[in-house]
Order: sequence, then structure tokens, then C-alpha cells
Amino acid sequence: MARDHGGNADVARSQYGGDDWIDLSTGINRRPWPVPALPDSVWRDLPTAEIQAQATKAAAAWFGCRPEQVLPMAGASAAIQLLPRLGARGRAAVLSPSYNEHTASLSAAGWQVGPATDTAAMEGADLAVVVNPNNPDGREWSPDALARLATGVGRLIVDESFADPRPDLSLAPALPANAVVLRSFGKFWGLAGLRLGFVIGAPDLLEELREAAGPWSVNGPALAIATAAMADRSWADDTVGYHSEASLRLDMLAAGAGWACVGGTHLFRLYETPDARAAQDRLARARIWTRRFPYSDRWLRLGIPGNRTEWDRLAAALHA
Repeated sequence: MARDHGGNADVARSQYGGDDWIDLSTGINRRPWPVPALPDSVWRDLPTAEIQAQATKAAAAWFGCRPEQVLPMAGASAAIQLLPRLGARGRAAVLSPSYNEHTASLSAAGWQVGPATDTAAMEGADLAVVVNPNNPDGREWSPDALARLATGVGRLIVDESFADPRPDLSLAPALPANAVVLRSFGKFWGLAGLRLGFVIGAPDLLEELREAAGPWSVNGPALAIATAAMADRSWADDTVGYHSEASLRLDMLAAGAGWACVGGTHLFRLYETPDARAAQDRLARARIWTRRFPYSDRWLRLGIPGNRTEWDRLAAALHA
């Protein structure tokens, strides 16, 4: 069954034509970390235990937790698919609206899933899912608030796919025993094609996930690239600085077009428009693709442009 997602620029190309598209339909950084040349062995050989250990250690240092609490996976999406299949099924609560794969994966695994508008409504659930900061509206919860929620549910899953610029929001440094944190590598570092993510949790749960994922579930080049990228703190600091300013710039452009900012993160912004379909069409005619949502006819989400050419095209399309 097809599910609604951003990143479907092929649909835009088939509908509007043209090749020089700017895909702002995701929250993926359009200024990616510069990947260096890798040794031939990284491409030729299966990933060694040493490569896996190096990536795990680099990730733990970035997340502020212990290496034994970290498991690399083939994208956060792999964990979203596998976690609902571990252990007994029951009642799950997903803080909504949010990333739709959580509800879809839980339902497919046999959970009874219900939306929750706030954390208080999740109390008593066998499993609770919070995306922090939230996608698409950027709502956020403090680690203390999530730790309190963990005491009232069977298991807490916190999807921190957009939390890299906001370490103050992360639950990873003080992880409750029944909590699991999901992190995406591709979004902040702008390398979604690597399909790499991390699960942070209790070692026994990680072992279950490792068994479910099978051997060599993450490729060697992804692990080697992530190890180097997560150690590049200068690039990370510069990237956070750029997106902090760029998100405000995007808000001002949108306000000039008559759109109201609903929320967002460093990597994407969400706007209320008079008509989201018409707004998306307007930008698509300038070959700029954006994200609409099936549950709102006014919300439109935009990623952050990555260079002057992209900014100029977006500004011209918004104020044409």
C-alpha cells in the first residue's frame, strides 16, 4: 500500500516536466557533508567488526551516550519497521499529527494504534511514540517531560530524526530503561542515499534488533562516511549556524507571500497558506517541489534552500 511521503520529485517531473528541480519536499540538508574518497577495501569487502565499532563509537560520542547503547541500522526507517515486531502486541499511542510511518508500521505489525494530541493522553499505553522535534510542525518536548512519560507507558520510542541541531532535546544522554531513541544520519548530514540511522537503547533490545536485521545490514561505505562525518564538529557547527539563519530567512520570504509560520525545525519550516494545493502548484511551475499533507488543505512544508541560486528561484516564485 502506497503511503504519503515527501521526496517524490519524480511525481513532480512527470506532472510538470523539466529536469532542474529543487526538491524542498523533505527536511534533508541541501548542503551535504563533503564525502572524501574512501579506500577500495571499504567498497570491496564486507564491513568488518572494526568499521562497525568505529561508527558506533563516533555515534555514541555525538549522541552523548555509551557505545553499547548504540546500534547502526539501514536508516531510522528500518528500526521503525522492526521495533513493532518485537515482543507482545498491545495498545500503542502515537503523538499526532506526525511522521506517518510510525502508525502504519505499528498497525501492520498488529498493534491497536490510536492518535494522541498530547503526552497526557498517552499514559497507560503499552507503547508510546513521540517524534521530537515533531515532523511536520516542529513541536518539541524536554528530556525531563519525556522521562516522566516513560514512567507511565510500557515502552517509549522517541524519534529524534531532526534533533541533531538540538542536542538539548535529546533523551539519549539520560535514557530511561524502557525508552528507545531513533536517530537519522541522512537528514542533518544531507546524505540520505546512504540509508543509515541509529537506535539507542538497552543492550538486550539492541541484540534483538540486530538479530532481526540480519548480518551486514548496514553497508561499509555508510559506516565509514558516518564515522568521519560525526567527528567533524567544525562542519556541524557551521551547518547549525547556517540553518539557524536560513530558517528565519525562509520565514520572512513566506510572510511576504502571505503565509503564516506554523512551526518547524532547523531543517524545514511549516506554513499555513490560503490553499496548499494552489501554493504547491505555484512553486512547482518554477520547478520547486514542496510537501502537502492529506489531513490539511492549508499546510505546506518547505525544506531549507542550499545556495544562492535556490534562494533566488524561490524568492522569485513566491513573489511573482
